Amino acid sequence: MENKTVPLSLGTEKIGKLLMQYAIPAIIATTASSLYNITDSIFIGHGVGHLALSGLAITFPLMNLGAAFGSLIGVGASTLLSIRMGQKDYETANHILGNVVVLNLFTGLGFSILIIPFLKPILIFFGASREILPYAYDFMLIILAGNVVTHSYLGLNALLRSAGNPKKAMMATIYTVLINMVLNPLFIFGFHWGIRGSAFATVISQIIVLIWLIYSFSDKSYFIHWKKGIYRLKKKIVIDSFSIGLAPFLMNSASCLIIILINHQLIKHGGDLAVGAYGIVNRVAFLFVMIVIGLNQGMQPIAGYNYGAKLYPRVLSVLKKSILFATLVMVIGFIVVELFPQAVASIFTSEKELTNIAVPGLRWVFLVYPFVGFQMVSSAFFQSIGKPNKSIILSMTRQVLFLIPILLILPNYLEVTGVWMSMTISDAISVILAGILLRGELKALKN
Repeated sequence: MENKTVPLSLGTEKIGKLLMQYAIPAIIATTASSLYNITDSIFIGHGVGHLALSGLAITFPLMNLGAAFGSLIGVGASTLLSIRMGQKDYETANHILGNVVVLNLFTGLGFSILIIPFLKPILIFFGASREILPYAYDFMLIILAGNVVTHSYLGLNALLRSAGNPKKAMMATIYTVLINMVLNPLFIFGFHWGIRGSAFATVISQIIVLIWLIYSFSDKSYFIHWKKGIYRLKKKIVIDSFSIGLAPFLMNSASCLIIILINHQLIKHGGDLAVGAYGIVNRVAFLFVMIVIGLNQGMQPIAGYNYGAKLYPRVLSVLKKSILFATLVMVIGFIVVELFPQAVASIFTSEKELTNIAVPGLRWVFLVYPFVGFQMVSSAFFQSIGKPNKSIILSMTRQVLFLIPILLILPNYLEVTGVWMSMTISDAISVILAGILLRGELKALKN
């Protein structure tokens, strides 16, 4: 851990330098995590088969639902930690650490205990056919068995970043990815464990890095560390954390429902291969989304600290710089995918029919990406300054109120193309709404 003066720089250092200091490690970490998901899909696609790729795509709703509970605690508590640091309330900051540990144990174990007995019918409800169900079941059963590890790892890493250690948080993610990328081919190609090998690689890598994270919080010279008395749940910390974390929780929960609907529409109009194509589109889109999420993670402690300290010009500055960088990232994604969709899809599979379905999907989904970065930063900004209601509005309208009606109507006329177009149209509308909400907040901050 670094020394006790680290958090104070959040209110004094130049915003551009701070954003680079916090965002670059977070971006490297989230990009590495996304690259793991991509290489994971590549290993499964080439090492197990294209049906296994479709099976993996069927598990996305459950993965998102698990992430929803993780973000309810991790994102909420880390944002609360930044605000309390800005208010110099270090005693509460320490209790946040202890409460996060206990909450992650409860939710991580509880989620697995509730889901595992009903896993097969759940996956069938998600759209798994008889051919791809075994792949989805084998993968998800192992992931659920290690769910408490995943929650604890993500929660502690989020706190580490907000507590003034963005580089250590970055290294934790990179270590996880590197261990995973070594174990994945070993288990799939070497031990011939198939899709189960990929799941084992994920859980084992997180166990190893979780041990390192636990050790990182044992430094008693730092302002938050393990000590007696911080593990008893405090009502205000729990409520405040859940209140702030509610936006990403609802966003991930909504993603779960949306992916189920997308899979059902794709199976109805294009079959199992169309679901596999969505798996490819999802992984590629996720790469650029995760870069912006990394940027938002870097912005969050800066915006939260300065908002808590009432340094509003600094809050505005970090917001503007974050929007600019997010837009640049998404423009690059748009250019790459629109110019080379065939090459991008071919990375995941040599099945020509599968790539032919994925190519138009990539082009449609990325069509409005130059503007999506603005929407994502706006949503994260409201969450960072402790105003989750506006963040929830942005998340839920994009994924529920806008997307679901379009997704139910368009595919009836345009089949698989209608599924891809639905995502594009809902993104475009949500960008406009983000602009309206952010404009009002900027006026309040300037005044």
